[in-house]
Amino acid sequence: MFQNSCLSVSPDASDAACLGALRVGLIGTGVVGSGTCQVLQRNAELIAQRAGRPIRLVMATARNLHKAAQVVGPGVALVSDPWVLVRHPGIDVVVEVMGGVGLAKDLVLEAIAQGKHVVTANKALLAEHGAEIFAAADACGVVVAYEAAVAVSIPIIKALREGLAANRIHELVGIVNGTSNFILTKMQDEGLSFAAAVRLATELGYAEADPSFDVEGIDAAHKTALLAANAFGADVPFARVHAQGITALDPWDMVCAEALGYRIKLLGIARQCADAIEVRVHPTLVPQAHWLAQVQGSMNGIWVSADAAGPTFHYGAGAGSQTTASAVVADLIDVARCGAAGDAGRAALRVPHRSVQPAALRRWPVMPIGQVTSRHYLRFELGGHPALEAEWPSWLQAHGVELQHMAQVTHPEQAHRKAWVGLTASMRGDDLTRALASLSEQTGGPAAAAVLRVEDLA
Repeated sequence: MFQNSCLSVSPDASDAACLGALRVGLIGTGVVGSGTCQVLQRNAELIAQRAGRPIRLVMATARNLHKAAQVVGPGVALVSDPWVLVRHPGIDVVVEVMGGVGLAKDLVLEAIAQGKHVVTANKALLAEHGAEIFAAADACGVVVAYEAAVAVSIPIIKALREGLAANRIHELVGIVNGTSNFILTKMQDEGLSFAAAVRLATELGYAEADPSFDVEGIDAAHKTALLAANAFGADVPFARVHAQGITALDPWDMVCAEALGYRIKLLGIARQCADAIEVRVHPTLVPQAHWLAQVQGSMNGIWVSADAAGPTFHYGAGAGSQTTASAVVADLIDVARCGAAGDAGRAALRVPHRSVQPAALRRWPVMPIGQVTSRHYLRFELGGHPALEAEWPSWLQAHGVELQHMAQVTHPEQAHRKAWVGLTASMRGDDLTRALASLSEQTGGPAAAAVLRVEDLA
């Protein structure tokens, strides 16, 4: 028995019962940890058949050990100190679902140094420190598996690294944050304000008490960085990823977008250009007929364009205890199949952490958002500026902005308010910003009330 607040039995005491089993240590027994325990217990026989050997949870760590005991069930050692768990010789793989990037990073690196595989759902940890963690894992001949960190129930990492391994990926565009997508769905379909939609999401359990990481696009940016790393076989410095959330989005723009044949979604976009990659998150107009426009509520959807396979679409639940646990346990099954940690021969044959073998990794420059070329949606409110009401398309043309479509839209609840909206030809973001600033300065008219990018996906 352990000396530091240990309940139940130690892994050593159950070695005979677990002979040949993959022995798992769990850091964190909250929403994802509890779901993982439930799936491992409920489907134990099926999991063993698919893995080729049993997968047994033998130790867990949590702040409240008595509460954790109700989660992990009998026969699992409980310790309050996670360092005991990551250093214990009776554990083969550490599952990290505690979150955060401080202590979690230190524990993961120590587990790797101890020769243990790691399974994690921590997208922030890997997006910000993945290069260091993966390099350590490669040096020690262990696996860091992270399907649950990206799209929950959608096995997109496996699809990119294995199912599409023969392909050159051109671009990847996804809705990868269920909270924001739920909020946007309510704003679009029910006309709720952003604040009202957030309140509803919180009441229903889709949003945390502080939803900042979700609604400001940070969570989606972490996931998009990991997707880009696998799509392009690259190190992606997270500091270079552009993240813009939905906090300033006006529901009226959803009405205007719909009048133009589009819906607005918070997209994570990873695209390979000639000498750089785009990795960006922001609200975007998507054609109503495209698959991504049909992703509603808290669901996720990821569209991938590849040279041999063509377009593929991946859809599934974007949140939840059991849905996330599904990905965690699938990673455990992969670890159980891959052999002993530190086996150099097998390590060389394992699926690499970022789709290519370490020696082939590239550090693509990430294109600044202002240099990214796309079509744009513009909305002007020109009441009180009769000259501009008549001449605004020609004014824009004179300032280098080519309009391909324009319309006037009346506010659904305030008939006196009218918006002039347009879709531009493809142009760099910086060029559009300069043109709009010049237009406002020279005409004395108002600045554009809204500027959003448009993705006309094939």
